[in-house]
Amino acid sequence: MRAAVPAAAVRDGAAGAAPPVRTPRHVPVAQLVRGGIVEGVHHGSVVVLAADGTVAYQRGDAEAAFYPRSALKPLQAVGLLRAGLPPLDEAALALVAASHSGDERHLATVRRILRHGGLTEDDLGNVPDLPYGTAERHAWLGRGLGPGRLAQNCSGKHAAMLLTARARGWPLDGYLDAGHPLQRELAATVAELTGQGIAHVTVDGCGAPLFAVSLLGLTRAAARLATAAPDTDEGRVAGAMRTHPELVSGRGRDVARLVGALPGLLAKDGFEGVQIAALPDGRAVGVKIADGADRARMPVTAAALARCGIDPDVLAPFATAPVLGGGAEVGHLRAVDAPADRPDRNRPRQPAG
Repeated sequence: MRAAVPAAAVRDGAAGAAPPVRTPRHVPVAQLVRGGIVEGVHHGSVVVLAADGTVAYQRGDAEAAFYPRSALKPLQAVGLLRAGLPPLDEAALALVAASHSGDERHLATVRRILRHGGLTEDDLGNVPDLPYGTAERHAWLGRGLGPGRLAQNCSGKHAAMLLTARARGWPLDGYLDAGHPLQRELAATVAELTGQGIAHVTVDGCGAPLFAVSLLGLTRAAARLATAAPDTDEGRVAGAMRTHPELVSGRGRDVARLVGALPGLLAKDGFEGVQIAALPDGRAVGVKIADGADRARMPVTAAALARCGIDPDVLAPFATAPVLGGGAEVGHLRAVDAPADRPDRNRPRQPAG
């Protein structure tokens, strides 16, 4: 069922035309090679922006409407600040834009956001879930705990939504409805930052409204955040995410490691193979893997960042994933347009298969 759509947000207008809704024209972006033979191909789309905002490279369909999933959270965090989110410290603001792993620091920070508005976990409207991080999930289950709203990876965003609604005097009930004043404000911010109207509104996995934009629009929004002055709402969100990458994701997660390897990088992943990354000078990349395969997301992102002029040695740990046979490496997964492999670079954290 289609969610109620805030009409003012989806109309063509000051933000520009909404992207076309069509089957995206994805193309091959990654190959899995086993024993010298291409065993699997991942299709998708990639866009690379130069520092002046022009498209420096494009593969596939960056103009079609798509769902950014959690890669939209930095934009929603900006929208929450604009809508009246009470002042939060950097760690808490990073959690607002997070898809967190669910470790104790993540949970404690979400509780702190809730307490700021006299709220509790019972007020959260996101779906109950186990922690997203593998180690965190095992530890959680080992304590005999089941799915919970606090543990779900979007709980920071939901806590901030509730806190903003309370600060503005808006009803907490129905805060996830697309027609709620809070969600209308967030839709307007997404449209303004992407420079285009919203093509469609549905419901994300956590229960929040999900706005369809284009990969190009999303990547331009990432560049806007990355280049914003520190005292702006965009700059505050970018600064918090850069300072606390392990709060935005989790310890050992590839996005946190990428930010650690590239100081000043703004990066956020999303379910179904989405990734944005932007440098302080405005160079930015956007990636969508058509089949949602997470294993292809980071190698394709690394190849896109290489087109921004990033040192290949810095990107090496992210550029390929080994393919295993009998416990030994017998191939690799890499972007189709990546530089030639070098044996000393095939050492990512997780095997491809």
